[in-house]
Amino acid sequence: MTIAELCLLAAVFLWLAPIGLAKGVGFRDYDNARPRSDDFYGGGWKARALGAHQNGMEALPFFAAAVLLAEFRGAPRGSVDGLALAFILARLAYLAAYLGDRPLIRSVIWSAGFLINIALFLTPAIRT
Repeated sequence: MTIAELCLLAAVFLWLAPIGLAKGVGFRDYDNARPRSDDFYGGGWKARALGAHQNGMEALPFFAAAVLLAEFRGAPRGSVDGLALAFILARLAYLAAYLGDRPLIRSVIWSAGFLINIALFLTPAIRT
């Protein structure tokens, strides 16, 4: 298994982490019969955790496609692994900025992650 493939698994865990944190910390207020209730996520950090979770779902398909395309097309292993790791680091920073209520920094980090994905997607075309 390659580093890039392990990064796909890490991206799934990063998608689940913020919602798991919100539900774990707020387990006394969480109603599993109504998992999407606005009463639970209403505002503050739990609402930001929900937003980070939703954004993780949105980011995962492009990242997965970029990794798989690069792998299937035989892009240089070091480039693919490095870009995949950079994306995971960007997602970690994104989560910290989102949960820490830093919207400008969060947007800059999101943009960096998106550019990393584009680079990863285009890596097969730039073979060295």
